[in-house]
Amino acid sequence: MMSETMRAGLQEATRLTRAGQLQEATAMIQRTLRGGPSQDVATKPTSAPGATIEGSCRVIDDELASAATSAPDESPWRASLETETSHGDAWACPEDLQFDHAHASAAQRPFAADRLAADLHDVWREKWFRFRGPESWLPPLSDRVPDSVPDAGTFTTGAFTNHAGTRDYKLYIPSGHHGQSLPLVVMLHGCTQDPDDFAAGTGMNTLAEEQLCFVLYPAQSAAANSSRCWNWFMETDQQRDRGEPSIIADLTRQVLVEHRLDERRVYVAGLSAGGAMAMTLAMTYPDLYAAVGVHSGLPHAVAQDLPSAFTAMHRGEGASAGWPTGAPGTQSYAAPIPAIVFHGDRDTTVHPCNGDQVIAQCAPSHAKRGAPPEGGPAPRLSVERGQVPHGHAYTRTTYHDANGQPIMEQWLVHGAGHAWSGGCSRGSYTDPRGPDATQQMLRFFYDHPQGEASV
Repeated sequence: MMSETMRAGLQEATRLTRAGQLQEATAMIQRTLRGGPSQDVATKPTSAPGATIEGSCRVIDDELASAATSAPDESPWRASLETETSHGDAWACPEDLQFDHAHASAAQRPFAADRLAADLHDVWREKWFRFRGPESWLPPLSDRVPDSVPDAGTFTTGAFTNHAGTRDYKLYIPSGHHGQSLPLVVMLHGCTQDPDDFAAGTGMNTLAEEQLCFVLYPAQSAAANSSRCWNWFMETDQQRDRGEPSIIADLTRQVLVEHRLDERRVYVAGLSAGGAMAMTLAMTYPDLYAAVGVHSGLPHAVAQDLPSAFTAMHRGEGASAGWPTGAPGTQSYAAPIPAIVFHGDRDTTVHPCNGDQVIAQCAPSHAKRGAPPEGGPAPRLSVERGQVPHGHAYTRTTYHDANGQPIMEQWLVHGAGHAWSGGCSRGSYTDPRGPDATQQMLRFFYDHPQGEASV
């Protein structure tokens, strides 16, 4: 059994890691495993949800596997090698690392403490960097040129504050706006990105100039997340009128009022962590957003902390993939929330099965209020296969309601990784070889104003 002191120390290490303080987390692990004082850790509660990190060590690469098997007398860890062949690299969850004190000698413990701390630090760091970093074939961001705003359109900068915090933002206003009530698209960037980078990569401003809509780009702050990821995996940022969802929703409302935009044509889309947060906004503010676009993202409320986020990213496991009626802050709503989902089938950062689960989570929302998720009629679907000239093949699945109207689209891009499909190389996380996700999302959004879908 793990002692309460050790449990408290490892829980504190988890808390420090979630806060981005990896060096402090490593030092805490070293002190805990050496049996040294944990400072004020013992006074902290030990029953915080999602903080337990017991389990067996699972090796994430060949080097760790070799270390675990070639020198068993120097590795008092319980280890099992886990290999995945369908979608690339094997992963391990940092909460699964555990030192076997019962079989470790006194001489091994200082060495073991150093090694476990280093391995745990490396696992967390590698996993987070994989989530936030570009695919290996992408050029570094410093080699890209900044986005050029379409002629006569304006890209303004601002800051917004509500009870939950402050976020900067940029707003694209097309030159064709002369006071008429236009649609609004809210675009949520991925980790390490910012509004300029995301606008450059997606090309949404160029399309907005052509098709006349406003585009709002909220910016995550480094103070809220050191990698500028939206905190989709934190319970406090998964609820209506709390945390980051409330900031983005209130900012959306402010832009609607200030520019007298069309409240029936408000949409939200995002990439990766931004896609996961877009899904949370769709689930918690279905009265505000008429449709959602999720690119390489995850369902709403499938993680409550950083370790469970990694599990969901890799295996698509977590909370139920169905309509999350028990999730705090989730709103029951009679009208459907149309969704368009893009995902590369070679994505080793966010497993493609998360795209399936986003569709599964959206589908029950098309049942009438009060009906159980499984009680509604199954949507009819049609499947289309295509090929981008000199690019990726794709499979597009369209789900239709009982009246034959399309309510969801799922685009699986074959051979694509963790990148915006059809994007421009001026921005990060883009793959120009895929079908144009920006064009398809805007087309889908325009077809789904608030309140016109069948129920």
